[in-house]
Amino acid sequence: MRFFLIAGEPSGDQLGAALMAGLKELVPGVGFMGIGGSRMESEGLASRFPMDELSLMGIWEVLPQYRHLKRRIAETAAAVAEAAPDALITIDSPDFCLRVARAAREINPDLRTIHYVAPSVWAWRSGRAKKMAQVIDHVLALLPFEPPYMQRAGMSCDFVGHPVVGLEVGGPEEAGRFRAAHGIATDAPVVLCLPGSRKSEVGRLAGRFDEALIRLRDRVPEIRVVLPTVPGVSHMVRDMARRWPTVPIVVEDAEDKRAAFAAADLALAASGTVSLELAANRTPMVIGYDMAMMSRLIVGMMLRTDTVTLVNLVSETRSVPEFLGRECQPGPMALALQTALEDMTARKAQLEAMDLTMERLGKGGEAPGLRAARSVLEAVRAPRSR
Repeated sequence: MRFFLIAGEPSGDQLGAALMAGLKELVPGVGFMGIGGSRMESEGLASRFPMDELSLMGIWEVLPQYRHLKRRIAETAAAVAEAAPDALITIDSPDFCLRVARAAREINPDLRTIHYVAPSVWAWRSGRAKKMAQVIDHVLALLPFEPPYMQRAGMSCDFVGHPVVGLEVGGPEEAGRFRAAHGIATDAPVVLCLPGSRKSEVGRLAGRFDEALIRLRDRVPEIRVVLPTVPGVSHMVRDMARRWPTVPIVVEDAEDKRAAFAAADLALAASGTVSLELAANRTPMVIGYDMAMMSRLIVGMMLRTDTVTLVNLVSETRSVPEFLGRECQPGPMALALQTALEDMTARKAQLEAMDLTMERLGKGGEAPGLRAARSVLEAVRAPRSR
């Protein structure tokens, strides 16, 4: 068997590598071609061009590269047609991947197509699923409540588990070493500050998060703030941190970040998958997020759920406090942080919701990459329904 895979960003590269490993375990001699990053290459993929070309976010970032990306879509679709794989597997990055799937289908209408990571139609823009169903046969979903949405749109869909269940978390020894290395007393609360992984997020949230933490420190003077960051925004974060009165400990190394999460008693975080990382570490949290005014208004009109925090959604609770849009203000966030730190009933509710979330995402079961591989094989071998 041979599969053509496309990933456009690091998270997709991680999912693709795990899927490839699962397919190799189930189908000895399986072949791969397509586009991916270093992790997929380590599993045997020779990427047709650097995945970094596709790792673009936002209109202003994409516009200068539009013609180049359009050429890449055409040449990738032609490569898929020439390869005639058992299936085209596109991984997240819908703006590029679904255009390739459409173009490849125009060349070969019988091409099997599988997309890994369902669009968030449960939150907003429900029409995306029907549009996707025009070019995708089968979907691999990360969240347990997503399959019905995809199936109603006309695609088959399996929940295959979320990669966070395989996250390596630190233990008490790592937490103790982290505290000792940074001179943090054993009884001093450690609070993570996670203002996002994109420049726009950090620029918009960092000041409000810092002010919230200053107010928390006024009420709980012994707290120590730790600011984990990622390469794309680390220079920006470090520059900001030098001006913060809270004097955060900035960590970027993967081992240091794992130890910081293990040592943390609380987190103030931007909305996103980081809430699942915190859940894996059983760290109570407060979520804050905001965007540009026009984006806020548009998303507000289209939003279909009363919460966007994944822990709340998966656990079907509202245990994690969230402050979105105009509500993302330092005062209310500081009060919520203090409650999450000192109110044992609130902390217990969050911990129970996190444990339930991890269970529902597949913790303790078969690895998501292997589950995804089984789903792919079943989809490829199933009779065509359309």
